[in-house]
Amino acid sequence: GHRGVDSTGETTYKKTTSSALKGAIQLGITHTVGSLSTKPERDVLMQDFYVVESIFFPSEGSNLTPAHHYNDFRFKTYAPVAFRYFRELFGIRPDDYLYSLCNDPLIELSNSGASGSLFYVSSDDEFIIKTVQHKEAEFLQKLLPGYYMNLNQNPRTLLPKFYGLYCVQAGGKNIRIVVMNNLLPRSVRMHLKYDLKGSTYKRRASQKEREKVFPTFKDLDFMQDVPDGLFLDSDMYNALCKTLQRDCLVLQSFKIMDYSLLVAIHNLDQAQRERAAGNSGWDRERGRPAAQRALYSTAMESIQGEARRGGTIETDDQMGGIPARNSRGERLLLYIGIIDVLQSYRFVKKLEHSWKALVHDGDTVSVHRPSFYAERFQRFMCHTVFRKIPLKPSPSKKSRSGPAVPRRS
Repeated sequence: GHRGVDSTGETTYKKTTSSALKGAIQLGITHTVGSLSTKPERDVLMQDFYVVESIFFPSEGSNLTPAHHYNDFRFKTYAPVAFRYFRELFGIRPDDYLYSLCNDPLIELSNSGASGSLFYVSSDDEFIIKTVQHKEAEFLQKLLPGYYMNLNQNPRTLLPKFYGLYCVQAGGKNIRIVVMNNLLPRSVRMHLKYDLKGSTYKRRASQKEREKVFPTFKDLDFMQDVPDGLFLDSDMYNALCKTLQRDCLVLQSFKIMDYSLLVAIHNLDQAQRERAAGNSGWDRERGRPAAQRALYSTAMESIQGEARRGGTIETDDQMGGIPARNSRGERLLLYIGIIDVLQSYRFVKKLEHSWKALVHDGDTVSVHRPSFYAERFQRFMCHTVFRKIPLKPSPSKKSRSGPAVPRRS
């Protein structure tokens, strides 16, 4: 990809150093959010999705922009009014957004995934900033009107929550970035992490990936490591599968595929053993996690529409994770979300599928037509990955004739 390392050992993206990129992002967002606050609140109109605002930041400063230590750059903001609406929908106030992203230095994440993108997280763990390719940014712009319609109907979703799309033009190159919700709070130690597509063709983590401190495993690894799946209570299981079903329908309508479900597992019992053995510097170093402020941003909030009102209360101990158990009965917290949705089923993908299908059994290949992909994805998640905790029939019911009726927990 465009990611590299310069002679000093600093990460670069399209030959711009990471520190210069972080500085440009913070200056640009400060300016764009500030200038947006002077515009009156109003309904989002169709043309708002296609607006691009641009401002030049010379290093010596101008009457609109402050002086800075980086090379001159231009900062573009896509659909500012539409994204302001999305942020409001998730309860993110302009000053909170600014404070999270621009008050403290952004933290670069080392585990960048296969895309070659750079990832930054805000110091309060609230937001992820990811560099995206031109095609992906273009595709997100096209999606916005449909995304807007969908969020209005259903703010509780496991789909990525996009809060801003920007472009830094530096050194004759365009660096496009998107601001999203952060799925994995750094203050919670993830013991296992999987990127699942419901496909088994070549879906095993590479040797290079396995050597990382925090590797991301894939479908075949999951089936091997967790053959019995992850157990959820029946309300939680139903809420999760219903959310996945709704989200897949949306993705299918956009002709999107090749997305994954990111599943990160925090094992509460293992964390307790690590603390007792005194070998977990994790909690001391990171402190207690602050609750995420954005609405519907935790895994638990994303799936619990009806169940929330039904009295399943999220306690502080759950830190936004979904409570589950493994086959050994250990208590887990799951952090999940659908990722990589900016892959549209374009000609290249169609070609890739036809070719792989010739060489291999077509149904196990990860690239597939959107309806088939969505169906296979849901089936894998709701039958292989997540299971209902089996309810024990009560003894009194067993003694009577007729089939045992499990009592609701």
